Amino acid sequence: MKKLLSLVLALALCLALAACGGSNDGEGKKTFNVGICQLVQHPALDAATKGFRDALEEAMPGQIVFDEKNGSGDIPTCATIVNGFVASNCDLILANATPALQAAASATQTIPVLGTAITEYGVALGIENFGGTVGGNVSGTSDLAPLDQQAAMFDELLPDALRIGILYCSAEANSDYQAKVVKAALEGAGKTVTVYTFADSNDVGAVTAQAAGENDALYIPTDNTAATCAEAINNVAEPAGIPIICGEEGICKSCGIATLSIDYYELGRTTGAMAAKILKGESKIADMPIEYYQNPVKKFNPALCQALNIAVPDGYEAMEG
Repeated sequence: MKKLLSLVLALALCLALAACGGSNDGEGKKTFNVGICQLVQHPALDAATKGFRDALEEAMPGQIVFDEKNGSGDIPTCATIVNGFVASNCDLILANATPALQAAASATQTIPVLGTAITEYGVALGIENFGGTVGGNVSGTSDLAPLDQQAAMFDELLPDALRIGILYCSAEANSDYQAKVVKAALEGAGKTVTVYTFADSNDVGAVTAQAAGENDALYIPTDNTAATCAEAINNVAEPAGIPIICGEEGICKSCGIATLSIDYYELGRTTGAMAAKILKGESKIADMPIEYYQNPVKKFNPALCQALNIAVPDGYEAMEG
């Protein structure tokens, strides 16, 4: 009986260890479990996740088991997702968008956490005088495009627009950061700037209507809630004849005239390459600085520019689709 009990306990221990962390496949290669928590489904974040997966699978073919989950825009759901990843002792977590990163950073101080589509890590993680490297178990990539250049697009495209409204979700810390930087730049250029925030998707229409009624043009930063409500925003702004300059291409395709945008798929690929270095033991995440997209492109929305009679100067690339 004692021998049988010992065998049962030994088997249980083996099974528990096999369920945690990486394991070996039949050919002797180690496999790794990677959890992906994406805040919400929209084109920019979807592209970043795809780029991450593609790059990591190319770097480590047949060695990665992905567990991809979506928070459906709900921050507590992101916390539940990453806590599940931690409980299963996955080898690495991808946190796509700021609330997902905040949830992952709170859930574990040991499992490597890579962020992507994060605007400013110092703001997201409450780090004062952020120097570019988080340290500990967190690193990743940033989707921050030059905000001063985004602000300058108003004079390039809308020289007669003197009253500018900035529209974003109050629950998104990185949107607030972008709004403050762009507001200062616009005011420095002689514009009158008013900030309008909505709490969630329920009041987007009403807040957009107020902003459109009080301004000559609007600016929307890389805001996840705005991205999911971009068509609703356009349904208010376009009939009112109010042009919008956006922080990223996904939002711009639905409601904006132009953007200075990054390539989110390539940003995801950069994050995937970072993950491969961590899992292969080539780099320690604590030493890895945040990486940025190097070549943002000025793009315009041909259909909306035509509808609003906006002349686009040289140097802008037409968006597809």
